[in-house]
Amino acid sequence: MSLILRHKPETIGISLDEHGWADVEDLIAGIAGTHEFNMDILEEIVRTDNKQRYSFNEDKTLIRANQGHSIPVDVELDEAEPPAELWHGTGEKYVKAIDEQGLIPKSRLYVHLSKDEDTAVTVGKRHGKPVLYLVKAGEMNRDGYPFFLSKNGVWLTREVPVRYLEKRM
Repeated sequence: MSLILRHKPETIGISLDEHGWADVEDLIAGIAGTHEFNMDILEEIVRTDNKQRYSFNEDKTLIRANQGHSIPVDVELDEAEPPAELWHGTGEKYVKAIDEQGLIPKSRLYVHLSKDEDTAVTVGKRHGKPVLYLVKAGEMNRDGYPFFLSKNGVWLTREVPVRYLEKRM
């Protein structure tokens, strides 16, 4: 479902609107073509997803991923003032590039940042031995870099230049 709602809706023959919303009936029908899937299962996924990746609209006729898209959508994020410090977890294999060019979104629309060190460690472990970067988010924001807070508590920004990073091994 993450692949469909964040990257490739066409894999099941659906499309997302400009704000990333997909028709729930179309999503269910598309997934049900290859897997057992219905509204009860979809509601259970949305309710129990540990990262709270998905949201319904008010009448549950539309669904979208809260962030992490590689396709251009506007998930209507409100700009928010970040805490003084945020965290980014990654794997050792990315350290050289980050130390040279800072954090960039690569195939995504935003750089994803965590509010606490433990979450960043968990994220970093997905990429091998974790390496943490402390992000001077408050200073960045004062310098004009906008931040956004997704519905599931992930902080987003378009880039983090090297000068705002402190590596923590």
